[in-house]
Amino acid sequence: MVFSSLPFLCVFLPAVFLAALVVRATPAQNVLLMVASLLFYAYGEPVLVLLMVLMSLGAYGFGLALGKGPARRRKLLCAVATTAALGALGAFKYAGWLLGAVGEAFDLAMTVEALALPVGISFYTFQAISYVVDVYRKDVPPQRNLVRLVLYISFFPQLIAGPIIRYHDVDAQLAHRAITLEGVVAGLRRFVVGLAKKVLVADVLAVAVDAIFGADPAQVGGAAAWVAALAYVLQIYFDFSGYSDMAIGMARMFGFAYKENFDYPYASTSIQEFWRRWHISLSTWFKEYLYIPLGGSRRGRARTVANKMLVFLCCGLWHGAAWTFVVWGLIQGLFLLLEEYVGALRRLPRPVGWLYAMAVTTLAFVVFRADSLDQALFFLQQMLTGWGPLQAQGQVLLMAQLTPLFLTTFAIGAAGAAPVLPWAKERLAAASPRVQRAADAAGSVACLGLLALCLLTLAGGAYSPFIYFRF
Repeated sequence: MVFSSLPFLCVFLPAVFLAALVVRATPAQNVLLMVASLLFYAYGEPVLVLLMVLMSLGAYGFGLALGKGPARRRKLLCAVATTAALGALGAFKYAGWLLGAVGEAFDLAMTVEALALPVGISFYTFQAISYVVDVYRKDVPPQRNLVRLVLYISFFPQLIAGPIIRYHDVDAQLAHRAITLEGVVAGLRRFVVGLAKKVLVADVLAVAVDAIFGADPAQVGGAAAWVAALAYVLQIYFDFSGYSDMAIGMARMFGFAYKENFDYPYASTSIQEFWRRWHISLSTWFKEYLYIPLGGSRRGRARTVANKMLVFLCCGLWHGAAWTFVVWGLIQGLFLLLEEYVGALRRLPRPVGWLYAMAVTTLAFVVFRADSLDQALFFLQQMLTGWGPLQAQGQVLLMAQLTPLFLTTFAIGAAGAAPVLPWAKERLAAASPRVQRAADAAGSVACLGLLALCLLTLAGGAYSPFIYFRF
C-alpha cells in the first residue's frame, strides 16, 4: 500500500484517523497506531514485516541492557546491536551484489540468490540504530514501554521512505501529544501538497525520463539526454520531497511534529549548501552517528578528508547496491572537499555559484538514475558532445516526450522548486489580517482542488512507485 493509491487515501488513512480521534488517550492511541502501522506494512510485505518486528524487539532488548552496567560492557553491547542491525541490512541489500562484484573481480562463479528486499529497510534500520546509540550516549533513558518503541520504528507515515526520525527528537512525543484542529488542518494541507507533488508533477516527468533512459542508445542525442537529465532532477525532488511532505503532514495530523527534510535544495549556490537543504534527515543522521564519532574535522586535514569521503561512500551505498550509487556518493564527497579546500569555489558570485551547483547536481543525478556505469557514461558523453544531426528515430523519441503536458509540468516544477512560497509567506505576514484570512481561504480552496485533481488522476490508473521505496 502506498500513499498515492486509492485504497490508502480512501480507506486506510480515514479509518485510522477516525479511530485515533475516538481513542484519544496517548497509551491506547499508541497501541492503535502501532497495530495500524504493522498492518500497513504487512499489506505489501506479509512475511518481511517479521524482520522489522525482530529488529524492534532487538533494539528494545539492547536498550534495556544499555541502561546499566560498566562503560566497557555498554560500549560492547552498543557495538553488537549496531553490527546486528547493519548485518541484517547488509544480508538483504548487499550480499548478492558484493559476492557478484568479488566473483567478477577474481573471475569466480560466486553468486547468491537475491533475497527479497524489504521495503524501507534502510530507513527503519537507521531508526533502530538511532535509538540504541541515543540510549548508549545517555541522551535518552531506555524505553521500557515496548509499544512506544515499536511505534517509533514502524509508524506508517515515515516507515517506507522516511524522513529518518532520530529517537531523541520524538521521545517525549511518544509519551505525550494531542490531536488538535490546528494540527489536523495544517497536516492535511501539507499532505495534499505532497500528494500533488508526486501525482501531478513527479509522475508526469517520470514518463519522459523512463522513455529516454530506456531507449536504444542510437536514439539518444545530446538534446534528449539533457531533457531526461533535467526532468529527472525535478522528478526526484518532487517525488521524494512530496513523500516527505505527506509523511510530515500525516504525522502532524496525529499529533507528531517532525523536522523538515527538504529546504529548496535547488536554490543552493554550492554542494555544501545543497546537502544542508537536501534529504536533511539523512545528512544529519550520518553527521551525528558516523562523521562525528569518526572524529569529524578534529583530527587534522588528512583524517577529515578520509572521514568525509567515507561518509559519502556510505551515503551512496545506503541508496542502493550498485556502482552507480557508489560513484554518485564519491562525487558528492569530492566536490564537498574541493569547496572546503579550494578558496575560489567559496568566493563564486551567487549566480555563478548557483550554475556550478546545479551543473554538478544534474550530472551527478545522471549517474544516480542510470542503470549502469556504462549507461551513465554514455548519457554524460551525449550531454557534452552528442550534438550532431539527429537520426529520424532520435527525432521521434525526443519530440514524443516534448508534449504540452510535459512542458507545462516541467515549467511548473522549475518554478515550484524555487523558494517562491517562503518569499510569499514573508510578504503575507506583513499584510493586514483581512488579506491573510483571504489568502488562507484561497489556500484551502486550492488544496481541495489539488486533492480532487489527484484523485481523478489516480482513478484514471496513473501510478508509479516512489523512487525512494527501493532504498
